[in-house]
Order: sequence, then C-alpha cells, then structure tokens
Amino acid sequence: MMDATGRPQSLLLLGGSSEIALAVAEAWAEVSPDLRVVLAARPGPRRDRAATELGDRGCRVEVLDFDALDDAAHERVVRQARVGGDVDVAVVAYGVLGDPERAWQDPEEAARIARTNYTAPVLSGVALAGLVRAQGHGTVVALSSVAGERPRRSNFVYGSSKAGMDAFYTGLGEALRPLGGRVVVVRPGFVRSRMTEGLDAAPLAVGPTEVARAVVDAVAAGREQVWVPRPLRPVMSTLRHLPRPVFRRLPL
Repeated sequence: MMDATGRPQSLLLLGGSSEIALAVAEAWAEVSPDLRVVLAARPGPRRDRAATELGDRGCRVEVLDFDALDDAAHERVVRQARVGGDVDVAVVAYGVLGDPERAWQDPEEAARIARTNYTAPVLSGVALAGLVRAQGHGTVVALSSVAGERPRRSNFVYGSSKAGMDAFYTGLGEALRPLGGRVVVVRPGFVRSRMTEGLDAAPLAVGPTEVARAVVDAVAAGREQVWVPRPLRPVMSTLRHLPRPVFRRLPL
C-alpha cells in the first residue's frame, strides 16, 4: 500500500531499462526509503546497469525477464511481481518510434510498431487490471504521447499506435475506479532520449527527468492525465481543433 504520505512502497517497471522508467524509479527512491523496484525487461547490459544503479540508491531491486512482444509474458510477469508483495504503482514504459516512412510502406515495420505500442500495452493493461482486482488497490502509469492526440503525416503510424494505447488506458482508468485502482495517462512531447537520438528536438522538448517528476507529482495529486511539459496541453487542444486543411499546412 502507499504509505501515509501517499508515496509508493513498491514499483513495477514494465520496460524497466527505459530511460524514463529508470528516471521515475530514481525520483521515487529520493523520497521513499527502501523502495521495492521490480525491473521487468529483456536481459542484457542495460538492465544490469539499471539494477545496479537503483541498488546503489538504496532500492530493493528484483529483476524479471520480460519481452513485451511475447503475449504470454504480460500475465506471467505481473503474477511474478506480486509474489514479493503488493504492487503500489506499475509503469508501462516501453515503446518504439520506428522508421516513419518505412512504417506505412513495409508491413513488417508497421506490425512491429503496432504490436509494441498498442497490442503489447493492452496485454499489459489487462494483466495489471487483474492485479488491481486481486489487491483492491494500485495505480497504473501509462506512458502515452502527444503524437497520439492528432497523428501527423510525418509519423502517423507511430501516432496512431499511441492514440490506440491512450484510448485503452483512459478507458481502463474508468473500469478500475470502482475496484480501488487508478490509471494515470502521461502524454510527453519530444523527449531527449535514446529513442529520439539523431532527431532535431521539437519545441518544448524535455528530458526523462522532467517526465519522471511529472509522473511522481501526478500520482501524488491524484491526476488522471498529465502533459509534459504542461504548456503542451493548450497547444494540443488547439491543434486537435484546427480544420484539416490548416493542420496539413503546418510544419509538423
């Protein structure tokens, strides 16, 4: 359970070697001594480094093998995570950007993006819904993207996959409310990370640390949706309502 100040005592990271996931764990580790962190990710040096870094911060780290594209892995990993005790917060933190031009012309690339960014998160959400039902509490943090609010010509396959994910977790939040659960949908803009390495940063770009701080604040405040950075909310509201001929002419 959350402690008396509303801070989690246990954290499950699905996609535990992602930069944002690690930044979230580090942010909570600063205020939650002896935080239990379950790192669910593919085996490899990145996961090993992540486990070591969090251990050095005083976290009790558990490591689980997890491949988001393995359909059976979602239920298995969530079940394994609960063996060590209830999970207060679970973060769905994996995804791929893909090659935007190849994605709408190559079925394999399109399928890879759709499975990683939509189908797999849905399976994670279904597994986490079972966790909330069993525990009677729990918060799910879903890392969506502003790209899903109105997909652009420049990356519409990625944007459409995030739009589906966003809609699923928004609905999941409504389904879990009567069961004692909560979902926080996080919509970052351009995040300077390995995923965007080599790309020109968009306006209002942020780093993983800013996203992590927004996640921690949103969970503490009981918010259901959060944009990172905050000024993106009115920006995206405006873009969503622009007539299509006008939107088409924007350099997006």
